[in-house]
Amino acid sequence: MLQISRVTRTRQEARSAYNKLSRWYDLLASGFEGRPRKAAIRLLSPNKGDRVLEIGLGTGNSIGIWADLVGGSDKVYGIDLSNGMLEVAQSRLNKLGIGARVTLICGDALQLPFEADFFDKILISFTLELFDTPEIPHVLAECLRCLHGGGQISVVGLSKKNPNGMTRIYEWFHEKQPAYVDCRPIFVQEELENAGFLILQANDLSMMGLKSELVLAEKPINL
Repeated sequence: MLQISRVTRTRQEARSAYNKLSRWYDLLASGFEGRPRKAAIRLLSPNKGDRVLEIGLGTGNSIGIWADLVGGSDKVYGIDLSNGMLEVAQSRLNKLGIGARVTLICGDALQLPFEADFFDKILISFTLELFDTPEIPHVLAECLRCLHGGGQISVVGLSKKNPNGMTRIYEWFHEKQPAYVDCRPIFVQEELENAGFLILQANDLSMMGLKSELVLAEKPINL
């Protein structure tokens, strides 16, 4: 079986790097990540009144979409490790006039600060592959805990499944320059299945030659 590369940098190193990138992150990544992230939200099909969480919300490009879709206060939550990213996100929300309707938290998805069965929907977009390989099951276990039975999660991430030349080149850069190329391809659908989620839909994507997976899954009713 193909092995997933490890993530070697520390939480503090990651936080520091993204704090420095926060003012420029949209220029670097929004074109690459925007369309798959919106597709992940469409798969979740949030309804008015749903309580939703975005893990690794970054500069908050999609958090305003959540607020429009579910409405009201105490419904939309976002968590990110980088306080610099959250400052940019909060500024964006304030300019949209919805800053008071969204709760942004600086924290780690390895220990989500929410009660069990709290959320209806969870989005993870190009974030799960930032966690080291042994940490991924713990992140998904936290998601499973925080979703109520029948709640859904949508994950989009770089894919290790059937790797092509671009995937191998990207992994090479990750291994040689882990401080700069910090994420790496993973088995998105397989990780969700192993965590106990029921797979509802799985799509293979390609972005500039890099393979990705977009997976919609559900927490079983009886969990």
